[in-house]
Amino acid sequence: MDKLDKIFELQKLFDDKVIEERNLEYDLDTWLQKDILAMLSELGELLDETNFKWWKNPKALNRDLLKGELIDILHFFISMCLKLDITPQELYEAYLDKNKENFLRQEGRSQKQGYAVPTLLTRNEETQ
Repeated sequence: MDKLDKIFELQKLFDDKVIEERNLEYDLDTWLQKDILAMLSELGELLDETNFKWWKNPKALNRDLLKGELIDILHFFISMCLKLDITPQELYEAYLDKNKENFLRQEGRSQKQGYAVPTLLTRNEETQ
């Protein structure tokens, strides 16, 4: 079992436990909204661990606190994958496809316009 499979397995165990113990019953749309809102809340907590408040004195970044908030975000992200029946393999493959497309966009070689870095676009045109 690879690491991503293990993360999905552990998240499913946790989700099932919380749903059963708290007697939670929602439709898929409501669950997704709740998970998205939870992720937004966790993103806010992550942001609070950075120096975005220009009106305050900067503080040293605490890698452990930042990592903890990222893990909280991951919990809700994986929970949404599970609710949408997205498998670890499917997520991995979709990531690879999207990553490839993102590179093509940055290089100006995608069907989707508006992403290319001008210097890369010029270089690509010169080599064609």
